[in-house]
Amino acid sequence: MKKLINKPEDVVREELEGIALAHPDLVKVSYDPYYIVRADAPVKGKVGLVSGGGSGHEPLHGGYVGMGMLDAACPGEVFTSPTPDQMLEATKAVNGGAGVLHIVKNYTGDVMNFEMAAEMAQMEGIEVTSVVTNDDVAVQDSLYTAGRRGVGITVFVEKIAGAAAEEGRSLAEVTAVAKKVNDWGRSMGMALTSCVVPQAGKPTFDLGEDEMEIGIGIHGEPGRKRMKIAPADEIVEMLAEPIIHDLPYKEGDQVIAMVNGMGGTPLIELYIAYRKLHHILAGHGITVVRNLVGNYITSLEMAGMSITLMKADDELIKLWDAPVKTAALRWGV
Repeated sequence: MKKLINKPEDVVREELEGIALAHPDLVKVSYDPYYIVRADAPVKGKVGLVSGGGSGHEPLHGGYVGMGMLDAACPGEVFTSPTPDQMLEATKAVNGGAGVLHIVKNYTGDVMNFEMAAEMAQMEGIEVTSVVTNDDVAVQDSLYTAGRRGVGITVFVEKIAGAAAEEGRSLAEVTAVAKKVNDWGRSMGMALTSCVVPQAGKPTFDLGEDEMEIGIGIHGEPGRKRMKIAPADEIVEMLAEPIIHDLPYKEGDQVIAMVNGMGGTPLIELYIAYRKLHHILAGHGITVVRNLVGNYITSLEMAGMSITLMKADDELIKLWDAPVKTAALRWGV
């Protein structure tokens, strides 16, 4: 195992120390328990947005804390759900009096712990709603979920719901927008290599030199099939077509598209993939109105990619374009 770390058990704390030192204008970091909040939290009269999950998916979620996105993020240990007390303290820290929305990826531990935190927060008089993301079309149930996994659309929910909250919308309105984004989004990923969890010290799964896994999860969960590696255009087609047919997306639709690296994929390869995705969508009469290409929800150093599409209307495009200022995403400021 070659990693740029000190001790495996110190990885998350030292990452948080680095974030605090790198972005003091954007965030504050709590170390007991671990959570990251925007520097001006709580924002009076604004709905607070809290998300979180295991570390190792950076920039998700801590990189999206700031104006126009999340008010707080709770990092668990690598690929391990954060605890209810982290989520409760983060919820209290961002409560500006208008309620708090929890954005939860559909993994059993995350869902259970966020539910416990919401109940505790409500006992303390904080109104909490939750939206669970479940956009992965690859498999219905996985090792860690009942139902579909929450993956790339989580970034879109955090951006668009964050913009709605920044406008001063009510908790019910922000929650409705978040649900709409999740309902209109679909994703699928693939892996060329495994990844190594620091505490484990060995690859999460075995993948031959000439093999790839289609439909992989962000923790290295098995996908739809393992097969010999194929050219980029064929791989993109294997991911894009199931996504398009699932919603389904149809001729005349506008979409926001993301080609996301899993942590170990060079940008040159992601642009090759985006080129093919754009051609496939055009062939279906679907117009890409906005896009992201890069590393936005990763799996440590895994080589591979995922594709996310979200059907977009005028409201969602406007909220997407609204100003955002976080460590990992910023425009309009």
